[in-house]
Amino acid sequence: MPAARSSGRVGTGPGWEGTGLRILVVEDEQILADAIAEGLRQRSMAVDTCGDGESALELAALHPYDVIVLDRDLPAVHGDDVCKAVVASGAECRIIMLTAAGDVADRVQGLGVGADDYLAKPFAFAELVARVQALGRRARTALPPVLRRAGIELDVPRHQVSRDGRFIPLSRKEFAVLEILLRAEGAVVSAEELLEKAWDSNVDPFTNAVRVAVMTLRRKLGPPPVIHTVAGVGYRLEDQPPSGHPDRPPPG
Repeated sequence: MPAARSSGRVGTGPGWEGTGLRILVVEDEQILADAIAEGLRQRSMAVDTCGDGESALELAALHPYDVIVLDRDLPAVHGDDVCKAVVASGAECRIIMLTAAGDVADRVQGLGVGADDYLAKPFAFAELVARVQALGRRARTALPPVLRRAGIELDVPRHQVSRDGRFIPLSRKEFAVLEILLRAEGAVVSAEELLEKAWDSNVDPFTNAVRVAVMTLRRKLGPPPVIHTVAGVGYRLEDQPPSGHPDRPPPG
């Protein structure tokens, strides 16, 4: 597995439009890569970074990224070749190319190899964020901005959660886990899938982070319980425990 540079934690900056988005930044200039990654984290996105095309292809094969921010002028494996390979793999992620060459011919060529968007350096960071958010929306199945189930109302743009009219303050990870369970529309979601979607590639695969997040969500949402454990499978959000699978008591 390639070593993604430190992806830290999701930031606390304004705006929650990136909640649940997982981004890969491929940029060989580490200072720029780190700046882009930190800025996106401040918009509540989970971000991994790498500095070469080979690592980018390995990471893209391992993780379900929503958007790849791809420097076109990469050493060894060129950004065009990375883009072609990702598109050919059938991955559902969107790709925005960054390059120092911003004339029309370069933009046409970049889009011609499969990129969804193109941004010339230097660029305004606010524009990059807006483009990443737009691509992230296109990478997902269209769903309403407010999700409702089992008396819970989750407002994605405002990052607010309530149950039966009672406001419930959640951490960013708790919010992300709850959003994923709501988007599953009653289907069972495995702990591995929650870890894959809500955390970044540097998380310890043996961590109990998912169990802790589910435990605190259950406590904060209050009775009656709506997040049920399907033994040996995962978690499901529903008014009643899944039929045929006994519900375990909240861990801890």
